[in-house]
Amino acid sequence: MRKLKNIWEAICGALLMFALLILPFVRSKIRKWGSTEEELKRELPGDEIVKEVKGWYNHAVTINAAPADVWPWILQLGQNKGGFYSYELLENIVGSKIHNADRIVPEFQDTVVGDKVMMTPKAAPYIVAAIEPGRAFVLQLRVNLATQETVDAAEPLPQKFQDSSWLFFVEETVEGATRLITRSRNDWNQSKTNTFFYGLFGVISIAMDRKMLKGIRKRAEVAAKAG
Repeated sequence: MRKLKNIWEAICGALLMFALLILPFVRSKIRKWGSTEEELKRELPGDEIVKEVKGWYNHAVTINAAPADVWPWILQLGQNKGGFYSYELLENIVGSKIHNADRIVPEFQDTVVGDKVMMTPKAAPYIVAAIEPGRAFVLQLRVNLATQETVDAAEPLPQKFQDSSWLFFVEETVEGATRLITRSRNDWNQSKTNTFFYGLFGVISIAMDRKMLKGIRKRAEVAAKAG
C-alpha cells in the first residue's frame, strides 16, 4: 500500500514540477503557497545570510497541533535522519537514499548549530546556522561550485558559488495551532549555465518544499491526536 502511495505521489509531484516549469503564473503562485501578504513582507531569522537574492520561495501552512508537537519533526530533518517528508520516490530515483520517518526518533533530536543536514549522500550539506528552540531553525549552504566543497561562513565566497539560506519558522496562532513558515533565499554567480540550472532546481525545490510542509502537517496532527 505504501509503495502504491509513493508511486501516485511521485506522479503528482512530477506533474506539478512540469507545470511550474512551463507555466510562469503557476510558478509565481506556488512560490508563495500558503503565505499571507504580511508573512511575505515580514523580516524573519536568517534573512541576513544571503545579501543578493536571485531565487526564492516563501511557503506557509497552519497545523492543528501545538508548536511543541511540530518542532521535533523539523529537528530531525536530513537524508541520514528523518528524511524530508516529501516525494520520497522522486528523491530516491536520483540517488538520495531517503526514507521519510513517520515517528519522532529520539536520537535525531540533538541537532545543534554547526551540524550538517545532508540532502544526498554526496552533495555538499546544509549547515545549521542558527536555532531558536521551538521557534526558528536556520540552515545555510555555501558551496564552491568549482570544487563542490562547502565554504565556511567566515570565508569570502569564491568566484563560482552558491549561497543559500533555508528557514523553518514556527509560531503559535491565537487558536493554539501552529503556523509553520519556510523561506528559501538563494544567490549564485551569474552565468548562463547557472541561470538554467538553478532555475530548474528552483522549480524542483518549490514543489518538494510544498510537499514537505504537507508531510510535516500530516505527521504532527496524527501524532498530536494520538498523544
